[in-house]
Amino acid sequence: MKIIKPFMILLLISLFLLLLLVHHRRQWQTRNSLSIDLKIRPGYASTSYEAYIKRQLRKSLNPKLRKMWTSRDWERKILVFARFFEELKQQKLLSNSSKALCIGARVGQEVEALRRIGVLDSLGIDLVPYPPLVLRADFHNQPFRDQTFDLEFSNVFDHALYPHRFVSEIERTLKPRGICILHVSLYRRADKYSANDLYSVKPLVELFKASDLVHVRKVDAFGLDTEVAFRKRDV
Repeated sequence: MKIIKPFMILLLISLFLLLLLVHHRRQWQTRNSLSIDLKIRPGYASTSYEAYIKRQLRKSLNPKLRKMWTSRDWERKILVFARFFEELKQQKLLSNSSKALCIGARVGQEVEALRRIGVLDSLGIDLVPYPPLVLRADFHNQPFRDQTFDLEFSNVFDHALYPHRFVSEIERTLKPRGICILHVSLYRRADKYSANDLYSVKPLVELFKASDLVHVRKVDAFGLDTEVAFRKRDV
């Protein structure tokens, strides 16, 4: 018995270490599979969250950009967004009764577009507010209750420092059967403020753990080239 007891303890410790090794190997494999087609940019990989926010605010608070967004680009972008949203209506992914959120909405052209086509219960969030269309909020930590929205739209996935958190917040605040529409860039690296680079749709499919892929299609959307749609599964 004196020999068996230490042996059993050693066996249990060895088994625990083996299970821990397998767990970490699976975690590493998951991160590695995502890193092939989704990579945090080197300038952000080791930065603090505070430094990341400050860098993003350089774009959001840039007076020249804000003047352009609210003048020359205002109507042009609203018309383009309205066309995209009308197509979603035709596909039965959006209706006038939908409660919609636009993530990273800057000055809210997409929110205004939704309201113009009849989706009146629409609002946006961004680090810098633009009342009454856009509230101040961080898309890594949405200030909304679970299962709030029927549709969430974003064209700023590339600005997410934590893509897992970005997606999990969308899935948390979407209603069951709710729709998420992302406009992303797969074929060009344009924005110097982007925190990540995406090279295929595969990482998005893996990130949206509670949703099913609805469609992928090419778009021409202000430097972004691909639209990806997901539907949250019933709880």
